[in-house]
Amino acid sequence: MAPSTGPSGRILVVDDQQANLQVVSALLSRKGYEVATATNGNDALASLRARAPDLVLLDMLMPGMDGFELLAELRKDPALAQLPVVFLTVAQDRDLLLRAFDSGAVDYVTKPFMPEELLARVEAHLGLKRMRDRLERVARERQELVNLVAHDLKNPLTSIHFASDILLAGGVSDERRQRYLRMIRESTDDAFGYIRRYLETQADSVNAASASGDANPVACLGEVLDWLHGRYALQLEARGAELRLPELQAPPSVRMDPVVLRQVCENMISNALKYAPGSDVEVAVDSGGPGFWQLRFQDRGPGIPATRRSALFTPFFRVDNSRDDGVSSGLGLSLARQIINTLGGELWYEDRDGGGACFVLALPHAGD
Repeated sequence: MAPSTGPSGRILVVDDQQANLQVVSALLSRKGYEVATATNGNDALASLRARAPDLVLLDMLMPGMDGFELLAELRKDPALAQLPVVFLTVAQDRDLLLRAFDSGAVDYVTKPFMPEELLARVEAHLGLKRMRDRLERVARERQELVNLVAHDLKNPLTSIHFASDILLAGGVSDERRQRYLRMIRESTDDAFGYIRRYLETQADSVNAASASGDANPVACLGEVLDWLHGRYALQLEARGAELRLPELQAPPSVRMDPVVLRQVCENMISNALKYAPGSDVEVAVDSGGPGFWQLRFQDRGPGIPATRRSALFTPFFRVDNSRDDGVSSGLGLSLARQIINTLGGELWYEDRDGGGACFVLALPHAGD
């Protein structure tokens, strides 16, 4: 459970003496802290589970559930186990204080306390918690970055693997050999490009669209479709299927980095290869209303079950959890929608007439 913070942090004060609660609460509130109180261990536990604070000031010796028992309960709960707890105690017994640290308390303050001492310890431990939270957030963001890179590297690596297998099998015409070699070279360039772009945009992977340094990047849909044909037509053909692309007399342009648009389109095609094996994949280009063009990726696979559509664009979603190749992170659709939305477009799913899946990209027209 994520903690809720006030101006400087939220603190739960637990003490069976109402007078102590009033004194400590008033002191902390004047300093801008959000304060909650409880007079016994059971009420404190209920409060903690309903809304986790940033720090607990806990009376060591209380009737019923004492401070040690309450702390033991917190350490059993994964959502509360790392919560910093400072004991408030009149005890001066060395063994009792050592027991407090052994139980998981981060500090103690003896009663009667000096207000300055209590405030200093509170701020010190809140500062440590904020630092720990920042480090955990950075670690999560870095892991997400690794997952994103792993996901997007999978597509060019799959193309490299496919083309090299065909070449190793032999019996390929000179013309096709050159196409497979180009596929390997271009896929390798893409893989290096994805790594470079993610390294340049660690702070926010969704902003990869601006990594090229072009303030107003433009992608020609005709060039993107040509690239898709070169990358995936042979792979679909090898599976007994066809990549059907429209013939555009005057290919429109959209306001999007062409490399990023290729990456998003690649996710659409690779998902169709995985979840609609043997099906032709058709890409259509239509007017999407004033100021927009639509790219529609359609197949004749099983589509998305109605019960799973609400989670379709969430991170780590899989249409079929039984399919796991050990590489894909399940982040493709989630990342694709974030990128499209960031650039003022939309990405959604709809059932295809006659059966199958259809993913629609609505992209802003680049204008003149």
